[in-house]
Amino acid sequence: MDVARQIAEHVGADLLIYSKDIFKEAFEKYDRIIAVFATGIVVRDIAPLIKDKWTDPAVVVVDSNLNFAIPVLGGHHGGNELVRKIAEIGATPVITTATEVHNRNSVEGIAKKMGCDIVNKESTKDVNCALLEQDVGILKIKGPKIVIVDNDVSVLKSEQEDT
Repeated sequence: MDVARQIAEHVGADLLIYSKDIFKEAFEKYDRIIAVFATGIVVRDIAPLIKDKWTDPAVVVVDSNLNFAIPVLGGHHGGNELVRKIAEIGATPVITTATEVHNRNSVEGIAKKMGCDIVNKESTKDVNCALLEQDVGILKIKGPKIVIVDNDVSVLKSEQEDT
């Protein structure tokens, strides 16, 4: 509990006590979850709850000695950012997301930085793979226009009027 309290205080999180349905409740209420448990317990408990990378919360596992912080779900959706925050109090972040391991941008990261939504989410796998190999251009098109793209082009829609 001491490690859980320390993490909760550091990241400004609610502290929930384990119960049989805690992950189900947390999946419905939070977009980021930190579990101070063994990875196996967390994986087994969240497996029936997982839907897709766009709606599932980021799930980070931290061992009870604060040695490691591991995003097991949603690395591009807040998990990697969260383990870096937890690293500030001593844990080693274990990041396996290919783009971040190779110090490359991801579509999700670019969209977040630019304040955009990803329109064609299915494109991100191909574009993230391309980002590992090369710089991928970002084009900003002001309308009115009609844009036709291939499947390996991610389309970001600005959330703001003029970005």
